[in-house]
Amino acid sequence: MFNQLGLIGCGLMGGSFALALKKAGLVKRVVGYSKSPSTVEKARRLGVIDVAAESALLAVSGSDIVLIAVPVAASEGTFKSIRHLVNPGVLFMDVGSTKRDVVDAARRVLKERLPSFVPAHPIAGREVAGIEHADPTLYQGRKVILTPLHQTDPTLVQKATDVWAAVGCQVLKMSPEHHDAAFAAVSHLPHLLAFAYMNAMAEQPAGQEYLSLAGPGFRDFSRIAASDPTIWRDILLSNREEILRQSEAFRRALEELERQMRDWNGPELQTLIESASTSRSQWQLNPKSTVSRL
Repeated sequence: MFNQLGLIGCGLMGGSFALALKKAGLVKRVVGYSKSPSTVEKARRLGVIDVAAESALLAVSGSDIVLIAVPVAASEGTFKSIRHLVNPGVLFMDVGSTKRDVVDAARRVLKERLPSFVPAHPIAGREVAGIEHADPTLYQGRKVILTPLHQTDPTLVQKATDVWAAVGCQVLKMSPEHHDAAFAAVSHLPHLLAFAYMNAMAEQPAGQEYLSLAGPGFRDFSRIAASDPTIWRDILLSNREEILRQSEAFRRALEELERQMRDWNGPELQTLIESASTSRSQWQLNPKSTVSRL
């Protein structure tokens, strides 16, 4: 049981975490802060937070657990604003979709206070943003990746593990570098492709007509293109090297499929499709992971 959650960033991710802690009976009070006063007031009216703070530092004051739920580009500024209250024994976490840039910012700013920070990335979310979409069940049955550093207090790593497990997450641990390489492949590149695909459709003269004929396959493939533009701008830029590496691998695979089509090579084209189908089927059969790379 925590006495107070300091929530910095009253949006979908932070709000859902606050509601999940409340639902599980793990926190007595939630103090929240966002840059927009109207967002903080809405969070209070909705019962996501109990007290509206006028600054990030005031949200941290008196808290024994703090969640930083801001865009990754805002991480360093947030660390600077709360640095003086990052005290030993208080659990500080983030929810950023990239980890190396957040960790680097924490190293630059927190310095000797770094042991209190446990970087985290819950693999959850929706295409809609905003505190009004906060859901206490958002994290149930999802994975969360912790990327602790060698300086991180092991007691706080265990506390972070326990709290995420208590709200329904499967907790995995890996290094920030491995995290960013992995999620460039399985999350960031798919978003990049969805954005490019929708832009390509929109730029065609008959694009709207084609879209009017789209069915479930289009819906499933394009769903993530509706994701928050600001958040994904930051993610694509902050993890650009790994994403571009994955994009190059994708281009090679696409070019190989195109080559077989141009050559009317049906047997080889079918072999490539069968390989993709088998890989996808095997993933369906084994959706859970027990990866721990530190």
